[in-house]
Amino acid sequence: MDTEAQHTERDRSSPSSEPAPATAEAPDTEGTEERSRSVFASVADRVPGGRLTLTALLGMAVLLLLATFVVQPYAIPSGSMEPALRPGDRVLVNKVAYRFGSGPQRGDAVVFDGSGYFGDSDYVKRVVGTGGDRVVCCDKRGRIKVNGAPVDEPHLFPGDAPSTVPFDVVVPDGTLFLLGDHRSDSSDSRDHLGSPGGGMVPEDAVIGRADWIAWPLGRWTSLKRPDAYARVPAPGGAHG
Repeated sequence: MDTEAQHTERDRSSPSSEPAPATAEAPDTEGTEERSRSVFASVADRVPGGRLTLTALLGMAVLLLLATFVVQPYAIPSGSMEPALRPGDRVLVNKVAYRFGSGPQRGDAVVFDGSGYFGDSDYVKRVVGTGGDRVVCCDKRGRIKVNGAPVDEPHLFPGDAPSTVPFDVVVPDGTLFLLGDHRSDSSDSRDHLGSPGGGMVPEDAVIGRADWIAWPLGRWTSLKRPDAYARVPAPGGAHG
């Protein structure tokens, strides 16, 4: 008998001393999805109208969260920001634009709560001066100067002068000097120079930056910061 062959055969059939390699279990995604669907169906069964009502309620909750924390629609009530914004326009206000360290910039169109400053309402105006800026009206060519630099404002309503009201103000830190683009039809910081606060609005009264015109559909566009303000020097860097 071939004993070597017999031993070899037994060795092949004997259990291996080495452990079998582990195999990763695939995640039970199908089970997770099934449980999610079951929860949704269970809740829907308890709501009048079932799935349709629950879907509508969830959609409304998402919209409410967006309007509270991210983007809020705002109806333009007057012509004080023409030609950029017309009465009846609906703009989308970016409520997180200034929440991560950056503040309003010169040229931004902002929506703010004017309670105690302009009146008991929300307003939309353009930022012309920020904290530390010196804003003067006007130079020999009728232009507003910010920190000594004249600002050409092509965004003004056609035929409007930058201002018919002379002023020379320094904007306190943490506040804004705000003007409408339609200067002859705008009640803004110029009209409150003698009021408490001197016509300035605190930055923390700003609701957000108007970034888009959403309605009418034919007016849909994003709102850009005018380039004119990019050439204004920082406070203390004025050149006359």
